[in-house]
Amino acid sequence: MMNGKVTIITGASRGIGAETARLLAKYGAKVVINYASNKKAAQEVVESITSKGGEAIAIKADVRSYDEMQSLVNETLLKFGKIDVLVNNAAIGFAMKPLSEMDWDDFKPKLEGEIKAAFIATKSVLPFMKEQRYGKLVYISSSLSHQPMPNFIAHGVAKGALNSFVKYLAQELGPFNITANTVAPSMVKTEATKHIQVEEIEKVSEFTPLGRIAKAEDVASAVLFFVSDQMLSLQELMLPYLEAWK
Repeated sequence: MMNGKVTIITGASRGIGAETARLLAKYGAKVVINYASNKKAAQEVVESITSKGGEAIAIKADVRSYDEMQSLVNETLLKFGKIDVLVNNAAIGFAMKPLSEMDWDDFKPKLEGEIKAAFIATKSVLPFMKEQRYGKLVYISSSLSHQPMPNFIAHGVAKGALNSFVKYLAQELGPFNITANTVAPSMVKTEATKHIQVEEIEKVSEFTPLGRIAKAEDVASAVLFFVSDQMLSLQELMLPYLEAWK
């Protein structure tokens, strides 16, 4: 399904990024596991892929740095010879408090960091995708970009800006056979959300058809849908979850 497509996944040492890496590798992608600091976790993801016959490497880079992302791209090309897919997933921290308790220096880092990361990662891979006239770009957004939740204003506004950025990319890059899409889940069960109170998780679950918050695997399946050349059948896509609910 992925047919050896070379895929860069930012922030892939844990959570959504790690699960996406494993799933894409399962379907034939050659995966670059980007990480910022946790080399051990990134290497564990690589080993989980290679132990099953897949191909993966881990590369450290701050996605907000032109130089480091260019180095990641160069290393990817040396190893795999091309770049077909970018999954922009790296998490940017943010201040969890209401606007009334913020000043601009609290609000700015998330807004700037989110867009800078997407901007730099995209600019780093585009020359190669345009040359081969093929590319898949996927950006992990959030339902909080259009459905507010207390104390998440910095996060929601930054993801809203990301959504707009991706719409412009889709329009600009379509003529080059490059697609750009967002995946915007609600609350996902990962290390990043483990601090959220049980009451809040239960509240979100009440408004979710499955009666639970999302798992990282759910988001990974949505990413696979957008980056694969061959659409998954509904049965194949849903089978793991149907089995789990028996």
